[in-house]
Amino acid sequence: MTGELEHLAARLREFVRVRDWERFHTPKNLAMALAGEVGELVAEFQWLTAEESGELDEEAMRRVRAELGDVTLYLVRLADALGVDLAEAANAKLDDNERRYDPETYRGSARKAPPLTP
Repeated sequence: MTGELEHLAARLREFVRVRDWERFHTPKNLAMALAGEVGELVAEFQWLTAEESGELDEEAMRRVRAELGDVTLYLVRLADALGVDLAEAANAKLDDNERRYDPETYRGSARKAPPLTP
């Protein structure tokens, strides 16, 4: 990881170290905690219309921002625990998606592309 993500990962490592939580921060536990936080984020949008979800009031936006923070922290911590460079992984995935979803075929379409062949 580089830049801001590396700084965040280092802060998280220190946060965990001084609390002696390393033994709890296994990839399995971090992935489960991440899933739980994503669920809390999703709950903020449950029952809203598409329009309402894009026009959150100040209090709802505060809650969503906090949940996005939680999701980000667990994602960065999980990637750090596994030695994964998040920016590199995200760019590689976007490269794959650019190959899978060519604009001429998929413009304006929500259909799924077939998997890439190696």
